[in-house]
Parts: sequence; structure tokens; C-alpha cells
Amino acid sequence: MSVIQGTEYYISKRVGKAITDYNMLSEGDKIAVAISGGKDSLTLLKVLRDRQNFVPIKYDLFAVHIDLGYPKSCARALEKYFKKIGVKYHIEKVDTLKKTKPKDINCFWCSWNRRKALFETANRFSCTKVALGHHMDDIIETILLNLFFQGEISAMNPKQALFKGKITLIRPLAYTEEHLIRKFVKEEKIATFDCTCHNSIISNRAKMGRLISGLKKVCPDVKKNIFRSLKRIKKDYLL
Repeated sequence: MSVIQGTEYYISKRVGKAITDYNMLSEGDKIAVAISGGKDSLTLLKVLRDRQNFVPIKYDLFAVHIDLGYPKSCARALEKYFKKIGVKYHIEKVDTLKKTKPKDINCFWCSWNRRKALFETANRFSCTKVALGHHMDDIIETILLNLFFQGEISAMNPKQALFKGKITLIRPLAYTEEHLIRKFVKEEKIATFDCTCHNSIISNRAKMGRLISGLKKVCPDVKKNIFRSLKRIKKDYLL
């Protein structure tokens, strides 16, 4: 049995708590782990892979990378990494990019097409769960995005049944802060591939991240407070 050490230990503990709190895994699950090539998804894959060595629930991992055809593809590098850590994988190539005008490409378009291809691939390979690398910071940013731009109070659900329960979406990093992930990939020397689209810098999500960073200077606990707020709703003070 391998022993998890360093930053991975703290991430694994948080992942274990999220999995337990939301009953994310069942015996015999086949989990399609969505791999973009970024630090979040690669951290999730590595932690879930290492946890297989000691958790009581037995599950299979299946790494899935959706290649939309961007010039700087990381597919080959990811294949090498999947083989290195001993995880089954599939690279799904789609030609959506060729049929779309550059002006129509944005974060929503990219996310929607990746998600559509991911679910179709997971279903084709008989996966019972789809794991995404969204972490605590992503959830916090989503709360503010929905509040400011949609006029509603909602967030990312750590576990969500889709298509009448045929596939269940899980986010095991829901309790993990981004700074731990950054530290982990640095310690493990994991090569990551960040989004090269300029929209990722000017997106509303990026703006929420900068807003939260600014608020931390006057309220160090701002992230935890926002995250906890959805479980501490005072109904007597709502409209």
C-alpha cells in the first residue's frame, strides 16, 4: 500500500470528505475523469488514482480528453502521462472548431461543446460517473456569477444526476482550495496545459476571481464565508 504524503495528503483528505458527504462513489463504478490538461483535472486524476490503493470502495478510472482541434493540442503529452500513471484513457477528437467562425468562439461555446462530447463519450464507454475538476474556488466564483449576472442564488452541485440518472456528475475537489492544487502540481512536477484562449483572461469568471482576491485583503475568510453561506441560509430574512 502506497502512502500519500505532502500536499496530496491534504487534498486526498478533502476529496475523501467530499466523496463521503455527498455519497459520490459506489462499488464497481466506472468513472470518466474529464481531463482538459489543466492543473485541476490532472490533480483530480492523480488523487483518485492513488486513493484506489487504500479506499474500501473499488472503482475504475477512465481518463477522457476532448480534443476540439485547437492548434496547440496537448493530446500526445496527456497520452504519455496516462500511460505513466497506469490509467485507461480515450482521446475524443471532434471537428466542431472547423465549423465555427472565430467570432462565435467563447468560454460558453467551448464549455458546452466539450461537455456534450464528454457525456456522449462517457455513455459510449458505459461509465457510471463523470468526474470534473471543479474546486472550491470555482464553486465560490459560480455563486457570485449567478448572483451578479443571473440574479439568482445557486452554485455548482458536488453531485448531480443527469439524463434520468443514467450518468451522475461528481466534483470530488469541491472542498479543495485552488492554492493547494497549485502547490501539488509543483511538488509532483506535473506538466500542465492551461487554456490559451484570450477569452479565459477577460471572462466574467476571471473577473470574479480578481474580485475575491481583492476582498481577501480586508476579509481573509471571504472565500470560506461565501462557500458556507449556501448551508447557512436564514429563511426568515428572505423575500
